Amino acid sequence: MLAVGSVQPAIAGPALLFDVSNGKLLYAEDPDSLWYPASLTKIMTAYLAFKAIRSGRLTLDQKIPCSLVATLQPPSKVGLKVGAELTIEKALQAVIVKSANDVTVMLAEAIAGSETKFIAQMNETARKLGMTRTNYANTNGLPDPAQLTTARDLAKLARAVVIEFPEYASYWSMTDMRIGKKRLGSHNALLKTFPGADGLKTGFTCDSGFNVVASATRDGHRLMAVVLGETSGDERAVRAASLLEHGFQTQGWKGLFNQSSIDNMPIDPAAKGVVSVREEVTAWSCNNKKHKAAAKSKRAEKTKTAAGKSHESAKKKAVADDALPALKGTHTPTDGPVARTADSKPNAN
Repeated sequence: MLAVGSVQPAIAGPALLFDVSNGKLLYAEDPDSLWYPASLTKIMTAYLAFKAIRSGRLTLDQKIPCSLVATLQPPSKVGLKVGAELTIEKALQAVIVKSANDVTVMLAEAIAGSETKFIAQMNETARKLGMTRTNYANTNGLPDPAQLTTARDLAKLARAVVIEFPEYASYWSMTDMRIGKKRLGSHNALLKTFPGADGLKTGFTCDSGFNVVASATRDGHRLMAVVLGETSGDERAVRAASLLEHGFQTQGWKGLFNQSSIDNMPIDPAAKGVVSVREEVTAWSCNNKKHKAAAKSKRAEKTKTAAGKSHESAKKKAVADDALPALKGTHTPTDGPVARTADSKPNAN
């Protein structure tokens, strides 16, 4: 198990951009600094499920039950009752698209018999993939100080899952899926906004901030960006899109001169210990005092502005009333609710 450093405020999270075909590195910022993976953990859960299907231990149409342990997982989740069943295919889609914390436990129990045994498999597989600074403590990425990874390790995992299991490519690019009458949508905004986007997975907890492993393909060429610790879902999408666009614009000449890859790049000697971005993220559930104060200030400013406009309107109206006494009316300033940021749940998603 990796040692956990002291939690300190962070300014910017790690980022990494690479070519999927050969692992060549196109950009790296703190690639070996420790980070909380949040729901990017579920890439490993899906990877092990794909391996179990290929080995014949599972089939896509096989149904697996929801246990009591699974039902006790906090959101984001599907919300099945004890004994309810899902096919493996639906379970995988729920994990990848909806980021369902309850369903990762269902898969873990189906594959390994218990969540504890499955976590051991996750860590063993991480070692085999060369994820030297990763440690898993649960199947879904819910907050745990021992659940750690790096941008480079996530790049190795993401590359492995798409190269080894291309038959499941459509799962990573789904914008929504259905379980019964429920429509469950993806948190990956790039799938609808970035040309060529085709995956992969988002994640969020208060301490990790907004994370994503984003994939895009243009003219048969596939790139992936790992972005960790952004302050909002929008910032996460913007940074990932900027990295991918930069990669598509420069990959030609960078490929000629750059021989560094996610595998052979030396370990960063300046790699940092784990940090928390809880105080920086735009999420009501993470720092209520900060955002309540901001909302109060915003409402006060809007009220002041509205009052000023109302006063000015009253002055104009008085003039108008003098000129046209038959025209009567009132003006009441209104103040709508302060909108909450999307994708701001307190748990892994």
